Amino acid sequence: MRFIEAVNTAYEYQGFWGSFWDIIWWFLWIFFFMAYLFALFAVIADLFRDHKLNGWLKAIWIIFLIFVPFLTLLVYLIARGNGMAKRSAKEASELQSAQDAYIKSVAGSAPSPADEIAKAKTLLDAGTITQAEYDALKARALG
Repeated sequence: MRFIEAVNTAYEYQGFWGSFWDIIWWFLWIFFFMAYLFALFAVIADLFRDHKLNGWLKAIWIIFLIFVPFLTLLVYLIARGNGMAKRSAKEASELQSAQDAYIKSVAGSAPSPADEIAKAKTLLDAGTITQAEYDALKARALG
């Protein structure tokens, strides 16, 4: 009996966080799973972004993504990856131009000195400001 006890050197499981390499292994699997999810959602977003692909083909891609996800994802990235990149770049440039247009519309443009002098002259002619105030506004616009 003592011989069996002496020979029995089985690894005792120390719980989920018991081994450093178990932790590394789990982080590696989590990394690959998250990378897969990012690619999957990118493909699904690209499917709905593509207006040249009809609804039936989109449905077939989605069905294959559900039943054979990893292989379908690889096939899609290989077969349609170039178009996927072009559609993504086109959308990014459209968003950038829309953002630039919005910023320009909100920010407005700085009035030129001639515009400011013309407004001040209109106020002077209407009698709203005096000649001294007009001269001060003119000097500030030019200076």
